[in-house]
Amino acid sequence: MNSTGNERHARAVRDWQLAILRFAVTLDDADRLAVLTIAREIDDLAPPHAGKPDFGFFRRTSTALCATLLQPDESGCTVLRQFLARIDDGRLKRAFAAAMEIEPPKPSAGNAVHRDPGLWKGLSARSTVGGDPIRIRT
Repeated sequence: MNSTGNERHARAVRDWQLAILRFAVTLDDADRLAVLTIAREIDDLAPPHAGKPDFGFFRRTSTALCATLLQPDESGCTVLRQFLARIDDGRLKRAFAAAMEIEPPKPSAGNAVHRDPGLWKGLSARSTVGGDPIRIRT
């Protein structure tokens, strides 16, 4: 997929996520149908594979999410958390978590900023470059 295709796919996925958020808030059948329509369009973007069934991830996921949103249960909570974990946009993730009244997933350890108290050990509190003092916060 070229960059234009990637951008189109990323935009379609974002539209799909926003449609799911809208359905989560309204629970309106028209919004559910919009989610399923966008899901079908995204699935249809996948190139056909010889001898394999059509790609259907977004349709299956949308069906499971909509069913869970309409009738929440314990197993549905897992579906919602998995969906939430896949959202890259922080604002969208927080909005969806708030609409569902669930805690957003914590950032993974690989993405967290680690504060090492010994990081600046051995360095002076001030250094000069070109005569101007540079302050290092510890």
